[in-house]
Amino acid sequence: MKFSDRANAITPFYAMAFSEKASALEAQGFHVVRLNIGEPDFGAPQPVVAAMQAVMEKAELPYTSALGLPALRDAIAGFYQTRHGVAVKPNNVVVTAGASAALLLVCAALINEGDVVMLADPAYPCNRQFIRAFGGQLQSIAAGAEDRFQLTPQSVKANWQSSTKGVMLASPSNPTGTSVSQADLQAICEFAKAKGCWRIVDEIYLNLSHHDDGQTALAFDPDAIVINSFSKYFGMTGWRLGWCVVPDEMVPVMERLAQNLYICPSTPAQHAALACFTPETLNVCERRRDILLHRRQLVLEGLAEIGLSVDVEPDGAFYVYINVTPTGLTAMDFCERLLEEHHVALTPGNDFGQATGDDYVRLSFAAAEQELELGIKRMGEFVSKLGISA
Repeated sequence: MKFSDRANAITPFYAMAFSEKASALEAQGFHVVRLNIGEPDFGAPQPVVAAMQAVMEKAELPYTSALGLPALRDAIAGFYQTRHGVAVKPNNVVVTAGASAALLLVCAALINEGDVVMLADPAYPCNRQFIRAFGGQLQSIAAGAEDRFQLTPQSVKANWQSSTKGVMLASPSNPTGTSVSQADLQAICEFAKAKGCWRIVDEIYLNLSHHDDGQTALAFDPDAIVINSFSKYFGMTGWRLGWCVVPDEMVPVMERLAQNLYICPSTPAQHAALACFTPETLNVCERRRDILLHRRQLVLEGLAEIGLSVDVEPDGAFYVYINVTPTGLTAMDFCERLLEEHHVALTPGNDFGQATGDDYVRLSFAAAEQELELGIKRMGEFVSKLGISA
């Protein structure tokens, strides 16, 4: 069987590959500390679970609009007003089958064959695949620790090409957990807009910002396209529900694409998600954010004690990007050996690009505290064996 060039060009998703290896070790009776996946251990808040149970008692759960339940679109728009002080029209909210589906639809709507899209390296790997799937050309800009692993106004201007059609940013970022400052994000958006190019801003970790000043790009660029999700702040990873906010003229395009690509998001998940925006649920999510901040500090202090370097401390999301060059191992070798010899799963930087791929590994501190402590202990034993000390 001959597969498409598109399919053959897609590279493995190493975070998931290491999950499979971890599962194989667990099947042999080993306890594996899984710090490779960005999946909060909390699960969905109880009010949302209760809402889902009530929904599932209904005999009929028909298709919704491809754009999502009107009540849920209203609730999401209201969240922008109460959380960020930004007025968003419900009509501009598109509910999707996860943030991945939002990115899929947006790329399908905007990218033509040969269009150049600028993004940072490192970046979430699926973003590259979405761009390529629709014939786009990647313009990956190496972003090092000195730039917090993010695009800057200077790097965007210096690398802009006449063929660049858009810029894709993530703030806070997966894999680094770092944010673009509001001033820099605004400058980048203004520059791209002046060039007549679109701006996609991935904000799925925005509400997990480690500071209270995390702000949506819509606050200063109402024509930006922002992506968000119920997976991270609300802990609903397997529910596969997300959203995006798009300009007026893009709404009917998104509707046609969604109708044809997956009809609509999950009906029961949408009904249950209405419970996300109650005061009770939001209080739960804020308490969880505080727990994640505590885990962040635990991990940063633990890594410092065992002699591993975090060149840039995260200020959003639940990831730490660890420099492993002092170990003498590549990121892939470090992750392979750590998993095989000490049963801790991390993700090699190769998942996220070429610029820092061999030198960094990603640790997710979305796991329970006792797992984080055990994982750091085992990592300490591993790096000690390599001759690394604090």
